[in-house]
Formats: sequence, structure tokens, C-alpha cells
Amino acid sequence: MKTKPQFPGEILQLLRKNSGLRIRAGSSEHRFIGIWHVVVKDRVFVRSWSAKDNGWYRKFLKDPNGAIQVKKHEIAIAAKRAVNKALRDAIDGAYLAKYKTPGALKYVIYLCSEKSRATTL
Repeated sequence: MKTKPQFPGEILQLLRKNSGLRIRAGSSEHRFIGIWHVVVKDRVFVRSWSAKDNGWYRKFLKDPNGAIQVKKHEIAIAAKRAVNKALRDAIDGAYLAKYKTPGALKYVIYLCSEKSRATTL
């Protein structure tokens, strides 16, 4: 079964083209931070680099509401954990395909590690 896109087509196109987005975790006002993302099956996925106790990933586990900014758009989101192994494997492939410059490769390899894969939202 094909899932219904969670974002309008225009936003998905921007997300596919842009190398990063800005994210704010939780319902309270907080600053946006820039992170890398990928689009797989018309869904947007992010992974934490550090999963710090006070970071955005842990905040989403407590309060799944938040927002992203891409270009001039700000979009409300509800984060959900991605636990399916096949989906996580596809997300690995998307990260490797999108961020393939020599300077980005060491970061992408870490984002595809088990520790980072466990933080996939």
C-alpha cells in the first residue's frame, strides 16, 4: 500500500533539492537548528548526530510536535520513530546518495551507524 504524502508536493520538492532543513523540537518556542535530512517514499527522515539528553531528538521523544523550516516555509510536524529495518536501510541509501561529497562522507557514514540509525525519525 502506498502511503499518503505528509507534505504537499511543492514542499517535498524543496526538501528533495535542499541539502538541509531547520528543525524545532517540541511544542514550546525554541530556536530552529539546521540538520541533514532525506526523503524516502515521500516521507522526510532525520537522524541525530549525538542524541544528547538536552537535544532535539530526546525532546521529540517527550513531545513529538515541532516544526521544520525549508526556504520560506514553516511547517508543523509530528515526529514518529522509524523502526522498520528495511526502511532504515533505504534511509541509509538515501543519505549516501544525497550527501556524497568527500567532505560529507565521514558524517554520512556515522549517520548510517547503528547508534545513529536508532534515532531515525
